[in-house]
Amino acid sequence: MAVNDIRHQDRLGWRRKIGVVVPSTNTIVEPEFHAMAPLGVTHHTARFLIPNMALNSDEDFEQLVVAIKATLDDAIDGLTPAAPDHIIIGISAESFWDGADGARQLEERLVAKAGCTMTLGSAAARSALEAIGAKRLGVITPYWPVADERVRHYFGECGFEIVALRGLKANSPVNIAEQSEQTLRQAMIEVNSPDVDAIIQVGTNLGMAQLAAEAERWLEKPVIAINTALYWHALRQNGIDDKIPGWGRLLSDF
Repeated sequence: MAVNDIRHQDRLGWRRKIGVVVPSTNTIVEPEFHAMAPLGVTHHTARFLIPNMALNSDEDFEQLVVAIKATLDDAIDGLTPAAPDHIIIGISAESFWDGADGARQLEERLVAKAGCTMTLGSAAARSALEAIGAKRLGVITPYWPVADERVRHYFGECGFEIVALRGLKANSPVNIAEQSEQTLRQAMIEVNSPDVDAIIQVGTNLGMAQLAAEAERWLEKPVIAINTALYWHALRQNGIDDKIPGWGRLLSDF
């Protein structure tokens, strides 16, 4: 390990201290990130309050996004006293919601507020897909159709073609994390075809990072979980090029 990998004198986070922002209902981001972490990189989490509301319609999902937008900044305020080197926004729906321009503006606003660099789900997904050279996508979401269309629009603006999309219509924010392995496997099969270059999953509370890595072997193509893309993007943005096995080609090869 090079001497210039040493960023500061934090006893454990001597390479980087990464702040992580997640909604209060999310139970997947933290354990997945901790499992991926290389030596000398630490995570420091702030949660923002959203209700575990029923999601039975597009209108319900729109109200959830309103709740996210109302409280996201509070979590940033809770992180900045720890002086993180970088912050990962561990929720992806809002980053896709207003298209590519909206995502860029959101990132710029949060960077100005936090005073450090930032990783958002939409930008991380785009960077990951560009790194592996994928253009034609199969997409899995836990969302309702109103959000699926926002995801479709964002990727289209960025030059990707969505060949197939499967939205799981989770019935609450917590229920996203309760989707079974069988459900996720079936979703990958449904969005896969010879025309698909890569499969990408969005929705950070959908626990798919390990399953996606496994699926790359039997589907014989890249399968990218959003949390893997987020963590990969944060590491590479901070000059940490460790190749981390067990989480798919993105972290092991790029």
